Amino acid sequence: QVQMVESGGGLVQAGGSLSLSCAASRLTFNIYSMGWFRQAPGKEREFVAQISRRGTTNYADSVKGRFTISRDNAKKTVYLQMNAVKPEDTANYYCAAGVRESYYYTPQGYSYWGQGTQVTVSS
Repeated sequence: QVQMVESGGGLVQAGGSLSLSCAASRLTFNIYSMGWFRQAPGKEREFVAQISRRGTTNYADSVKGRFTISRDNAKKTVYLQMNAVKPEDTANYYCAAGVRESYYYTPQGYSYWGQGTQVTVSS
């Protein structure tokens, strides 16, 4: 059974930084596109960032220039470096794995999900 476990969430002040990690197990990690999504209370889950099998990246406009996604295939881990965070970045952050790279921007493009890690940005 595939497992994906996020870590690194917490409380951070606006303008600060936070680094999220997502470790996968029982997954042929290197063949999967990896994504980060977030969901705030009362809102739909939204795309944040994606890194393809080959290492190309895509970002939501709202985080472009502030967040960086990366991956370590040997460790089966994907990372999200969050800089210059804003209160509107407050959400539960989920990592996801999928093979439908053309649909990287939608949850339907992913097959496996973590349980999420909470990020709270104070103003």
